[in-house]
Formats: sequence, structure tokens, C-alpha cells
Amino acid sequence: MHELLFFGDSHTVAFFHRGFTMFTPLRLSALLLAIVTSLTANVTLAKAYKGAEIYSNQSYQYGRYEMRMRVAKMSGTLSTFFTYKNGSEVGNTFWEEIDIEVFGKNNATQWQSNIILGTQRPTIKTEAVHTSATSLADAYHTYTLEWTPDYVAWYFDGVEVRRITGTSTVTSMVNPQSLRFNIWSSTAESWVGTFDDSQLPVYQFVSYLDYKAYNTTTKTFEGGWRDEFNSFDTGRWGKANWSFDENRVDFAPENVVIKDGVLVLALTKENATGFTGTVPGDTTNAGSSSSTNSSASSSSSSTSSVSSSSVASSSSLAAASSSVAGSGGGSTTGGGSSSGGGALGWAELMLLAGLFFVRRRA
Repeated sequence: MHELLFFGDSHTVAFFHRGFTMFTPLRLSALLLAIVTSLTANVTLAKAYKGAEIYSNQSYQYGRYEMRMRVAKMSGTLSTFFTYKNGSEVGNTFWEEIDIEVFGKNNATQWQSNIILGTQRPTIKTEAVHTSATSLADAYHTYTLEWTPDYVAWYFDGVEVRRITGTSTVTSMVNPQSLRFNIWSSTAESWVGTFDDSQLPVYQFVSYLDYKAYNTTTKTFEGGWRDEFNSFDTGRWGKANWSFDENRVDFAPENVVIKDGVLVLALTKENATGFTGTVPGDTTNAGSSSSTNSSASSSSSSTSSVSSSSVASSSSLAAASSSVAGSGGGSTTGGGSSSGGGALGWAELMLLAGLFFVRRRA
């Protein structure tokens, strides 16, 4: 057995543990400082604002993703859907991501399509901004992303607005990606606009997500599944509890709410999480525009009433952080620290400190 004995006086504390070690107060201070540094290295201070994110437990390679959303109207915020190769944020891992990001600024009349790639940081981005004649926050609209080995295309209310075909931007994406919705606020105000918390809370509403798998032989979209969000399917989705650099918010599971057949993602102040209001109705929803065997056309983009203009650069960082996923495009695990993490470490630290400073009574 190991024997641990404490003894000392007002100047020295020592213990036996298969040998003799003498600690002066200076040495004790250095040791305790090292312990505190170790225990608190990964503790992240909670942020004053809370957003929301859900992520799919399974990853998918190629497919057609159609969703109907009503987004937040507030400068400094983003309402998004994106696909993301889990673990892209780790070190020099090759990043793979496809985005639909709706800006809350400018009366929420603009959204951005984007592919993010690359091993180096900052990553390579292919951003384009699309402008609507009306606010995207005043009604539900249908956003569609098609991803195949040959092209990536974005649609707005059934009209194709952008297509990238046959370039390394497309062919470099060879791994399955998770599916994610989130509402957040970037600290890069030159990109998303000035943040004004007097307008909080704001919400992103999602009435459904329709997924079709891509058949590489027939080059059609088929099968798949559809989530009407009548309940939160924990077999399909997880709720994020982390944050990332240049994100003004922590993702809080409490800000993910299912109500009246709608997924509600909230952006709130720290002590005002959740959603108790009335979900806005979707009076124009005609249902999914995708068919069971829709053809994967490679024709050029059709003319659209939604204008599109390329953006040369952006101060945006990629909007997702998760831990390294399991192999083979499997389940995603949490990739950040929830607020309050490390409480057990502090309790252990206090106990350890108490043991070190035990003094033998004379």
C-alpha cells in the first residue's frame, strides 16, 4: 500500500509518499497555480447572449435539402441552414461546408450562398449575396440546396439562383456532412451589421426539412425523409451547447423549441431563453416542391427575380464548431463547453488545497 502522511508547522508542510518531499510555502503556491491552470484551461466563460443550433446525428453525402423558413430581422444576426463535415475545425483538417445564411440586417432582404473549403486558415470561400424584393422575415420562404458530385445549386422559392458546376470547389467535397440549422450573431459587424441587443429576442422558424438522397447511377434525387417538426426527433437531431470564435452567443439547448409543428430557434439574452410566443402561420405554404424522383439537371441557371452578386471578400468565419465526429459519417458529438463547465474540477481543487494545508496541532 502507498502511505501518505502529512505533518508540518507554520513554515513548512511535508508528506511521505514512497519517499520524502518537502514543500515550502513558495513551492506550494507554484504547485497550486499549476493545478488551477490545468483545471481551468478548457473552461469557457458564459456569454451574455444565447443562440440555438440543431445538428443531425447522421452525416449525408450528396442530396437535395429543401426547407421552409421565416428568419430573424435584426442587424448583426444570421439565420442559417448548412451542411458541415464534422471535425473540419480541428487543426489543419480539410474544411468542407455548404451554406445558406440569411442576414438579419437591411430589413432581412439578403441571404448568402457559400462553399467553404481548405486546409489553410482562413479557408477558401465562394460567397455570393442574393437580394429579395421583400423582407425574408415577414413570411416563410422555400430554400433548396442541391449537392451532387458534379454541381452545387441553390434555389429560392423554386427558382434557381446560383450553380457551381464541375470545378474543384465541388469535386473537393468528398466526405459526408451533417445537416445544421442555427441562429447566431457574428462579431464581424462589417459583414453582418451592428448588433443592438435592445431588439432581442428574435427567432428563426422552420416548418419542415425535406431530404432526398442522390442516386449516382441514375443521377436523380430519390427516397430520403421529411421532418415536419411535430416533435423533436432525438434519433435524428441533437441540440448544440457550445460556441466558437467570433460568435457573440453560446448555443443553448433551451433556445430550441418545437411548437405548433414548427422548429423555433431563439436568440435571446442570457436569462431570457426559450420561446413562449405565438408561432406565425405560413399562409402561402403549398408543400414541398420536390418530387420523389426529381431529375438532377445540369442546365444553366434560370433567370430569377432574386438578384445575385459575387462578394470578393468577407470577414466571416465559418459558422460551426463541433467535436470530431465518429468515423464513416456517423453520429456527431458535442464540440464545445456548456456554460458552467468545470465545476467538479473546482471542487476537487478545493479538496486538494485543503489536504495540502493540513496542519498538525501542537
